[in-house]
Amino acid sequence: MRNVIRRRTAASDMPREVWVLGAVAFSVALGFGIVAPVIPVFARKFGVGQTAAGLVLSAFAFMRLAFGPAGGVLVNKFGERRMMAIGIAIVAVSSLLTGTAQTYTQMLILRGTGGVGSVMFSISAQSLLLHSVPTSRRGRASSIYYGGFLFGGLTGPVLGGLLGGISLRLPFFLYAGTLTVAGSIAMVYLGRGRRHETAADDSSRPPPMKLRTALRDPAYQAALTVNTGTGWAIFGVRSSLVPLFVVEALHRGTIWTGIGLLVGSLTDACLLYPVGKIADQVGRRPLLLGATAMGGGASLLLAFEQQLPTFFIAMAMLGAASSALSVGPSAVVGDVVAGRGGTVVAAFGMSSDVGAVCGPVIAGALAEHVSYKAAFCSTAAVLGLGLLMALRMPETVHRNAGRAPGDQTVIGAGPEAAPPASAG
Repeated sequence: MRNVIRRRTAASDMPREVWVLGAVAFSVALGFGIVAPVIPVFARKFGVGQTAAGLVLSAFAFMRLAFGPAGGVLVNKFGERRMMAIGIAIVAVSSLLTGTAQTYTQMLILRGTGGVGSVMFSISAQSLLLHSVPTSRRGRASSIYYGGFLFGGLTGPVLGGLLGGISLRLPFFLYAGTLTVAGSIAMVYLGRGRRHETAADDSSRPPPMKLRTALRDPAYQAALTVNTGTGWAIFGVRSSLVPLFVVEALHRGTIWTGIGLLVGSLTDACLLYPVGKIADQVGRRPLLLGATAMGGGASLLLAFEQQLPTFFIAMAMLGAASSALSVGPSAVVGDVVAGRGGTVVAAFGMSSDVGAVCGPVIAGALAEHVSYKAAFCSTAAVLGLGLLMALRMPETVHRNAGRAPGDQTVIGAGPEAAPPASAG
């Protein structure tokens, strides 16, 4: 009974912003998952080849990556809530118009525009999340936020596949609807929480942390490196190379790919909140060390033990690593920034995008021209680099212990660190 009370108390201690952002994340991921299965099929209806169809997917990711720095500057200048609403609106309108596209060029431009809105939303939401909670609850807050993305991403593709059978345009309209719900939730519930966010031009408020200041911090360096490995292994190689590996190396049907990915997703979902508690109660550094070691070990298992049972074990290990890699680096960035830092958060998000873009290309080339063993070893090497960077970083969980959310003192960050915020 006491354990139940403790769990309820821990959950009730979370600021409203955390739960609202989790609900927004679920709505956004649900909609994205709905359109994901039909995007290449819809593109092919315009008479283009497979490469051009894939370019529609790449355009969204490329514009996210290209607009990341500008998005961080805009968040610093105009504030998280305003830019989040604008970002969601851009993605919603572009999705609605994509559903009415009459040419391939229209679809390509509209999906690229959606990428701009997407990065504005993600930078704003993560920045708001990290300075809405104190250090002692930042790991669990991150797990709630990423849990929204995870469960929305698991549900969306199922609905998208069903709706795509009715009409290839229908999922885009529904995506616009889920984004409207997300935007409404943000405007109604986050708009009441302005006590944490004064006007963006308030001269009495410490300025946002500069990126060059954060880049001198070993903890931030480790977070960037680990997040690049996360994009490479979890968002890139696991999605692009594993399906081919099952068919071509294990000589199994695609159903086994689905089962393996499901094992990983369920493991990820079950461990997400517990690893958030570990991040808060044990520390960020042990979580980063364990996650990179487990992810690297799973990659080596796929490289050297190419059997179906070990494939499932590796997928479970990658799922466990994914949960920790979603929470740990994000909490480190929150500790480093300890307040507002749109460009710092933007660079952190871009590191994952770089890994997600480079991982499938490099690992795919190694698999094609060398072997799957070489491809998975390269993935282990990237995660191993994150492990080395985590070894040299200081623990950050105690940096700002006892400070209110939004305080911006950065211990050991050098002469450009912002001064302590006033208690009021």
